[in-house]
Amino acid sequence: MRFITYLILALIALALVIIGFANRAIVTLTLLPAEFVPFTKYNFSYELPLYMVVFGGIAAGILFGFFWEWMREHKHRSEATVNRRERALLAQELEKIKADRQKGKDEILALLDDGTARTS
Repeated sequence: MRFITYLILALIALALVIIGFANRAIVTLTLLPAEFVPFTKYNFSYELPLYMVVFGGIAAGILFGFFWEWMREHKHRSEATVNRRERALLAQELEKIKADRQKGKDEILALLDDGTARTS
């Protein structure tokens, strides 16, 4: 199974390298259209290979998707935290009730009631 995973990852990497070599043309990436230059007095403009623009857009989309999903799941994570705390409190309360129930009993009877005694 691990071999198949590495094989698929190698094929994806090979495809990305081929796409990168096929799209080496230099493109100009500008922040704003030329019509806005009089208003802003400056316009960022970069010359990059096309594959960097494409792969950068893909990477930015993936990062945005991860962030969006993390924010969407916040409700579920907070609910799980509340449930975990409640479970811990209930476990402590159960142990306290068991200890109170076993008070004053013989040790052997307490072990039998607790269910931790070994049966041979």
